[in-house]
Amino acid sequence: MTASLPRKWRPSLSMIVFAVLATVAALPLLGLFFFRLYENQFIRQTEAELIGQTTVLAATFATFVKDNPALQAQVRPIELRPTEPRPLTPDKTPDMPPAVGPYHPIEPRLDLASDDILPRRPEAQAATVPVDPAFLALGAKLSDIAAATQDRTLAGFRLLDPNGIVIGGSRDEQGRSLANVQEVTIALRGHYASVLRTRLSRSPKPPIYSVSRGTALRIFVAMPVIVDQGVAGVVYASRTPNNVVRHLYGERRKLILAGLALVVVVSLIGFLFSRTITRPIHGLIAQTAVVGRDGRGAEAPLSHYGTREVAALADSFQAMAQRLSERSAYLSTFAAHVSHELKSPLTAIQGAAELMRDAANSRRPMEPAQQRRFLDNMIADTTRLAHLLERLRELARADNPQNAGTTRLDPVLADVRAAYPALSIVLTGPHEGMAADIRLGLSAEDAGIVFGHLADNALRHGAQRLTIGLEATAPNLVLTVTDDGEGISLNNRDKVFDTFFTTRRESGGTGMGLGIVRSMLASHGGTISLDPSGPGASFRLTLPA
Repeated sequence: MTASLPRKWRPSLSMIVFAVLATVAALPLLGLFFFRLYENQFIRQTEAELIGQTTVLAATFATFVKDNPALQAQVRPIELRPTEPRPLTPDKTPDMPPAVGPYHPIEPRLDLASDDILPRRPEAQAATVPVDPAFLALGAKLSDIAAATQDRTLAGFRLLDPNGIVIGGSRDEQGRSLANVQEVTIALRGHYASVLRTRLSRSPKPPIYSVSRGTALRIFVAMPVIVDQGVAGVVYASRTPNNVVRHLYGERRKLILAGLALVVVVSLIGFLFSRTITRPIHGLIAQTAVVGRDGRGAEAPLSHYGTREVAALADSFQAMAQRLSERSAYLSTFAAHVSHELKSPLTAIQGAAELMRDAANSRRPMEPAQQRRFLDNMIADTTRLAHLLERLRELARADNPQNAGTTRLDPVLADVRAAYPALSIVLTGPHEGMAADIRLGLSAEDAGIVFGHLADNALRHGAQRLTIGLEATAPNLVLTVTDDGEGISLNNRDKVFDTFFTTRRESGGTGMGLGIVRSMLASHGGTISLDPSGPGASFRLTLPA
């Protein structure tokens, strides 16, 4: 048998498959999540920039109003309630931002995943009330600031009076009302408002930009101009968020490095699969081919086992390959010995029969005494053949036991005493009184074959007494079987268990008895060994109890 593989921690095949599959399944989801998160970050960034720009313009707007009593008189008073929800839709509004000490920060709130995308901004309508010339003059002053800001930030601005009428930022819409626009309506009530709307583009969008949802949107924010707890106007601004594809192109070097890192990770995963699964399995396949070709050469361990399952499989395979190799060698030697043992008596029978036939056909018939001698030899040879075939049957039974079961030791010894009356069989040892209760893990027939061959072997070597010593009964039954016969010479001690080895062939010995005993015990998980002895032979047996 091959030595067991060194025990060390190895990942199981199921662990590796699960980890790889989980990684592969998560990569697209993570990529999509990252892309949406990255795109949403542009939305929040654009809104934050618009908040800052409109806040500055609203503060400037408020300063001009405070310095002009005529404008200040037109401020629409409102009741600011911090807990009043701010509109997201015409009938629902989120809360006002909480105060942080003396400050009232406005954080970006738009979310590409959860916020509704409204249609394009409605067209400005005709104003129902006239515009105060003072507000138009103020709008003209602030338009220069808005235009300079738009030149650098690409944001569009509309300056509205307390009634929602455009007073600056767009000449086409000046004097027209945007009070019907949802976010402007919210701002006229004194609340900050921001929405996502479908973008109206005057030029076709490049095809590659279609992968980005943000390129089809425009962010609109309406910042109220608060003067003395009233609304003096609205700064209405809009801008398209930065394009994620264009931004990624600008970061192409970093993306290339990330792609290379991904290639390295995938290569490592491939190497992991190759080292832990593919290569060991290919090694086993190669060894299987060797075993299938000549039955030998597969006992050498693999260079790498990878997982626990492959290591266990390789261990079992190599043990099986070695057993097959040993079985093949055993069958080859066994066939040679059997053919030799059968050939000798068959040749003798054939020769005697031919002589008797020739004598019957000749003018000088064979004398009765000579004829009787030939017939006696033929009968002896056929008896030897029958005895040899019986031993072969017992050996086959020992190698492949069919009758599983248990039996008590006493009846087995009683049967052996009856079969060999010339041999005195004695049971000794500290457990002698328990012999009636001791059960063997063999069937009665198999146990009879074991002890019968030991008794027959002792009797053939001149023994008159066979002593069976009980040394242990648990967890296995340990026996010593000693006879007072001729013993075994030093030259023959290493060959006594070899099949067909015998020193009593002329007296009918087949040399198979001890080989049958060893095979029978081995097939039941037992062992037999030759112990040093005095005048006779002594064997040590371990049997399943």
